[in-house]
Amino acid sequence: MFYSEDIIEQVRTENDIVEVIGDYVKLTKKGSSYFGLCPFHNEKTPSFSVSPHKQMFYCFGCGEGGNVLTFLMKYENYSFTEAMEVLASRAGIALPKATNSKEEKKKQDLKNKIIEINTEAAKYFYHVLMSDSGRRARDYFATRKLDFETVTQFGLGYADKQRDDLYKYLKEKGYKDDELNETGLFTFDEKRGVNDKFFNRVMFPIMDPNNRVIAFGGRVMGDFKPKYLNSPETKVFDKSRSVYGLNIARKSRKGYFLVCEGYMDVIALHQVGFTNAVAALGTAFTNGHAQLLKRYVDEVVLTFDSDEAGTKAALRAIPYLRDAGLQIKVLNMDPYKDPDEFINAEGRDEYQKRIDAAENYFIFQVRTKMSEYRMEDPQEKTAFHKDVANMIVEFNDDIERQNYIEAVCKEFDIPKDGLEKLVRDKALTYTEGSKKTPEMKPHVTKKQKKEDASLSVQRFLLAYIIDDTRILGKLREYIEPADFTDDTYHKVAEIIWSQMDSDDFDPAAIMDSFMDEGEHKKVAALFVSPFGHEPDFEEREKTVNDAVRRIKKASLDEKAQSITDIAEMQKVIEQQKELRKINIKL
Repeated sequence: MFYSEDIIEQVRTENDIVEVIGDYVKLTKKGSSYFGLCPFHNEKTPSFSVSPHKQMFYCFGCGEGGNVLTFLMKYENYSFTEAMEVLASRAGIALPKATNSKEEKKKQDLKNKIIEINTEAAKYFYHVLMSDSGRRARDYFATRKLDFETVTQFGLGYADKQRDDLYKYLKEKGYKDDELNETGLFTFDEKRGVNDKFFNRVMFPIMDPNNRVIAFGGRVMGDFKPKYLNSPETKVFDKSRSVYGLNIARKSRKGYFLVCEGYMDVIALHQVGFTNAVAALGTAFTNGHAQLLKRYVDEVVLTFDSDEAGTKAALRAIPYLRDAGLQIKVLNMDPYKDPDEFINAEGRDEYQKRIDAAENYFIFQVRTKMSEYRMEDPQEKTAFHKDVANMIVEFNDDIERQNYIEAVCKEFDIPKDGLEKLVRDKALTYTEGSKKTPEMKPHVTKKQKKEDASLSVQRFLLAYIIDDTRILGKLREYIEPADFTDDTYHKVAEIIWSQMDSDDFDPAAIMDSFMDEGEHKKVAALFVSPFGHEPDFEEREKTVNDAVRRIKKASLDEKAQSITDIAEMQKVIEQQKELRKINIKL
């Protein structure tokens, strides 16, 4: 949904950031700002600040920052549209309706109808579970040691033995066959009629991150096959992009997810307080799953079954998680098969110890590879070492590669010199075979150092202007947005200059122009005072003048490189000479 700048500004300005964040974080006023423990990373000393004047938040610990909209998007993992809707409702603002085409409206109406029917089905399954017909299913959950609160929290239910109960119930509710057919909950056959796809099964509603029922999983009561059955894919359910338990886990604030294989593992972990447990719906782990998890956390701990199938599943999942940029650890559950069995046998505290002791994914991969060899045989031992070298050479970063060499040699008693030589040989063979030059250690040139220093000065001056807008009027004679050579800082400068021209400076509005996460953090850092202390007048004036000179010089130097006209070049040279005369009085 597209919203105009005016409606975005109205929603933002009518939701005081201190009040909104105060609903999530305990804030204490210190000076002109409020401070509390950062909700985005673990800390014991408050470094999370909220400025009522700027209507901005910033964490000095992890660098997260933004306005009231971006806080809600980050904390609740809302999309921009969802955050707008929540804040608009909070402020009593009516948002404009979406103007979709007839075809788009038809598609959205169908999705809404499927979710509506699924919700009714979930209510029905829960009702049956609590009725006399559900006694056997309740007994099953009791044997799995699930309490009433957990059953209710996850909306668990029961599909009766009758094969058309749900169909009859939903028909009585007024739903049409073509609508019911889209849900995947029924089989339509000309000879046999309509039958429920789920019968004689305990039911697990599958919800999207926003708590909408998008599908179901069911476990059969008895020895029939298949033991577990999931809804087929529909307009609202994509198995490769759906994660069970994510609707609850995304609010856990633990900073990582426990990734399991099954529904009961997730539920058992949640019941004892591990509310960050999720599962990939019993299907092969995909890139879609990894990318979805990355939206919420930076680290995962794999808690797959400890049998051979679970080990293979973990090995298949690791590349997707690694490519998504997630840190990965693997939990050892021996001698138990899965988290549910472990929890019931050993309890929460022992499981926490296993989480704390979870090993790095690469060490797990090497350990698994070693189990394929008879290490007492020199020939097989050598082959194992070569396999390890092949695995290590896939790391592109020299430092990371070296760190893993040292870790593997220590863990598996491999001669370091020998493994390093193998890795070097493999790397050269690899790069020659792919017609690439061998990777070299990164070298920072004088030019790069100069560019980094230039960015630092640009960042300082913009932060100073935002902190004290009164100085902009004195700076404009010497500097303009075009002098900020960094793309992001150039855009920020343009917004500030434009706001000041219209006499409507609004720092929080600047964030609305930056949705990319990297840019967002970069811009948020500008809303912190550039001085780590209260500078005296002389220091402040000297620092500002120096920053203006350096920014202007870098801008003129860059301009000179592209000029071919002699007259223009002479003009730039004269401007460069004037730099030393800059003397801004604050």
